[in-house]
Formats: sequence, C-alpha cells, structure tokens
Amino acid sequence: MPDVRVDEVAGSDVDTLCDVIDASRCAGRSADPVPATWEETRTALSAAIGATGGLLCRVDGEPAGGLVFDDTDSGLALHRVSVVPPFRPVEVVSALVCAAEEVAAGRSHDDVLLLSANQLEAAVEVCVARGYAELSSNGGALALGKALPVTLDTADADGTREVGRRLAKLTRAGDLVVLVGELGAGKTTLTQGIGAGLEVRGDVTSPTYVISRVHQPRGDGPFLLHVDAYRIGAGAELEDLDLDAFVEEAVTVVEWGEGVAETLADHRLVVRLSRGRGNEAGGTRRITVTPVGARWFGAGVRSALVGTALLGPALLGPGS
Repeated sequence: MPDVRVDEVAGSDVDTLCDVIDASRCAGRSADPVPATWEETRTALSAAIGATGGLLCRVDGEPAGGLVFDDTDSGLALHRVSVVPPFRPVEVVSALVCAAEEVAAGRSHDDVLLLSANQLEAAVEVCVARGYAELSSNGGALALGKALPVTLDTADADGTREVGRRLAKLTRAGDLVVLVGELGAGKTTLTQGIGAGLEVRGDVTSPTYVISRVHQPRGDGPFLLHVDAYRIGAGAELEDLDLDAFVEEAVTVVEWGEGVAETLADHRLVVRLSRGRGNEAGGTRRITVTPVGARWFGAGVRSALVGTALLGPALLGPGS
C-alpha cells in the first residue's frame, strides 16, 4: 500500500505546490475550454497560496497533488485541484478532499465548496461520492457543495432534546429527518425536541403501534409528521401509508428510517444516535448529523448545533 500523506502548505511547500499545479496544468493543456486560472502567473499563484493556504499531497514521499483554499462567505472553497501524472487521480483527490473538510471544520466553516474545471473528472467523481451536490454549471466551470456533518455528545435527555430543537430551527415544510439508532438510543427523545422547536400541538411519543402521527403547529409553521418505520420493510411499504398528503406541508421525522425513507425526499438530514458510557435511558448520547443534498448547503447546520452548555465538543462526523 502506498504511503499517502496530506499536509497544509507552509514555507518551501508553497513552491512545491506551485510545481504540482503547473505539472497538472501541463498534462491537461488539451482541455477545451482552458480554465482561466490556468493562465495565471506563478507569482499570482504563489500569492494566492500564501494568502489563504492550501494542501499538498505526497505519495511515498513524492509530490502527487494539491489544491488552494479560499475562505468565503459560502464556506471553504477549494480551487486549482491538481494531480501530477502518473499518480492515481481518485486516490490523490480523495485524500485531498478528506483533509480539506477537516480544515474547513477547524476554521469553523459550515460548508465546503469545490470549484472545478469539468476536465478534472476525478475531482468531481470523488466529491459526488462523498456527498457533494451540484450547485451550478457554467460552460467548463462546475461548482459542487457540501454541508459538513457534525458529531455531538449530549450529557442527558435534555441535551438530546436541545439538539432536536436546534434541528427544528433549520427545517422548513418538505424537509425530511431520518433517525438511525438502536433501541433506547434517544430517537423519540430527539423528536420531542424537534416538536418543541416547531411548536406543535400534542405530546410527541413513539408512534410504533400507529406507525405515524401528525402534529399540527400552534402557529404558522409546518406540521410535524412523526413516522416509526420499525415495522416497515421497504420503501414501497412506506409509500403505502399515503404520506404524500402531508410531506409537502410537514417536517417529516422517520425513526428507523435508513434504507426506507429516502424515497420521500432527495434531500434529508440523517441523524445517527448511539449510547455513550452507561446504558441508562437518560445517559450520554453521541449524535452525528449528516446533511444530504444541496438543500443544506448554506443552511448553517454546524453553526446551529454547536455552542451550548448542554452539548459536548463538536467534531467532524465520521465518514465525512
């Protein structure tokens, strides 16, 4: 197995990254149209790296790829994604993007934006596989975006409900929240927080025996459609419940929804809950929220979920 290492550039690495980008551009000179950034001078490129930083990937100690950062209001933007032949583009780009997401979280960004020339197909393929969604396409330029996942540790049931309240403030009618976790992991507790955040009527309890419940809003907000898919074996069976009459006007929360509820919406929040140390019902929980789809780019998911005394440290979600 090759030794793949990615580091933020500093000092002499700036020149090395410039060399990598130049080598990648030379290999792609037949591209049509040629991206405008390929015409920049080395001085301008070096200045861009010095201003906002970048990443350098080495494979077995040899410079193999890199990219340049740009801190923007839309998140951490990734420019000039480059791979030096004959290194494997998918392997190099995957390592770069994974490291870039960690940098984005460290810089308190909610989102990552990939600005790529369509010619670098490996970058696009890797990012789509990692959950990036197309935001725009204009000629040879393609913008892909991803709202970063976040992992939180809650100290007790109140903390889990607080996560639900914060999630509710992010949602609007038509949104889908898929809850994943073992029995007693806190799925219904978190849904109670969502119901409180949406200010709906009625007590939110497990709908296991009735499969679904609709909670009306006290004001002008969306309904809460609370579904328990534990007894449902496939997406087709979920469709048999005839939920279409509600999902456009509701925030739909589906417990045990993984592999079942995805047909309800192209975008969703996947929330994984697991018990921490101690197996008591009200004990600690680890909650990972993974936004899926372009809907969540720019929604501020990470910012909304961190920074309360009830929650532990926010981490970049696993598999991100």
